[in-house]
Amino acid sequence: MIWKPSRQRWGALLVCASLLLTGCTTALVRDDVRYPKTQAHCSGSQGVDDSSIAVLPVPVVAFVVPHANLHDIKADDYLKRCGDPTKLINRKVEVNRTACIPAGFTRIITLGIWQWCPANISWEADVKP
Repeated sequence: MIWKPSRQRWGALLVCASLLLTGCTTALVRDDVRYPKTQAHCSGSQGVDDSSIAVLPVPVVAFVVPHANLHDIKADDYLKRCGDPTKLINRKVEVNRTACIPAGFTRIITLGIWQWCPANISWEADVKP
């Protein structure tokens, strides 16, 4: 018997795929401020290391204990590249962790102790005069 997907199955598959892909992006800052005149627009992106290590680094037990980030990602560190923080409006900083899904095998290889996560951070802001 050949499997024929129904509309409900296609809908469920589409919902699962969209949740999987959109759940990998986190907005650290998002402002929507209307300002009549802006001096400039600043934006950029950069690859970052968002790896984590188990709080209790015991093999296999590390799968069930919390993990701590090795590198703290702060929105202010990236928005400073645009200039004085008091003059920035329409700020937006997002961390995309989509590449962490295939890199999750490092957690299996290290028996839960360490997980490598190559993330991408993007930022943008408008600068007031």
